Amino acid sequence: MNYKNGRDVLPPSLLSELQKYIQGDLIYIPKPSNQRASWGEVSGTRKLLAERNKEIFQHYSNGATVAELERKYHLSSESIRKIIVKTR
Repeated sequence: MNYKNGRDVLPPSLLSELQKYIQGDLIYIPKPSNQRASWGEVSGTRKLLAERNKEIFQHYSNGATVAELERKYHLSSESIRKIIVKTR
């Protein structure tokens, strides 16, 4: 998060109004909820995990065992099973 001086980014009337409530402290102003990215959308992590999970399910459907998938993907058996159930 980058610090910005209110004097540099706010109109004087808005700065004056905000100073009625807070002075000299940092304040976080969140984006509107409709503009926020979901987890992993910006970095691409969400897409990578979805592709990995699809691949795990395909291997399982083609006869790979949970133990084999654990070793291949470095995941616990519980994680592999959850992926298989969710992907069905």
